[in-house]
Amino acid sequence: MAQLIVLGVADRDTAERALDIAADLGKQELLRLEDAAYVYKDDKGRPRIHQTVNMTGYGALGGAFWGTLIGLLFLNPLLGLAVGAASGAVAGKLTDIGIDDEMIKKIGAELEQERAAVFLLADEATRDRAVEAFKPLAPTVIQTNLSHDDEQELIDALRA
Repeated sequence: MAQLIVLGVADRDTAERALDIAADLGKQELLRLEDAAYVYKDDKGRPRIHQTVNMTGYGALGGAFWGTLIGLLFLNPLLGLAVGAASGAVAGKLTDIGIDDEMIKKIGAELEQERAAVFLLADEATRDRAVEAFKPLAPTVIQTNLSHDDEQELIDALRA
């Protein structure tokens, strides 16, 4: 089962460092992320979301491929490419996988100015190594889908 962990961090730069740490842990096979994102408040106090998975791009690429293939069958591959890419981009934009966007927006609206929240949806993790990697960022646990005992253990480990 995937585990969602939302960490509060000092600012946008720290949130980006947290995603870099998560990517490094992924390369070391210590953390397998399904999705990741962060939200911060801009100068005007509006929440801004940065997602790591761009479904619009994936949809456009897949649509272009299938559109070209179908276009070849009907002897007009360029038209098929254009129509396929456009329809794939729209489908990708409407596709929502991973972390719920409404939850990200809600937590983002509750953030204090200059603060940020990092969302990690992990399928598998080597918990002790992941906690050690994130400790230098001094994060606070905002929300998880862990059991109460596991959540408290995570909070205590990050404070230690």
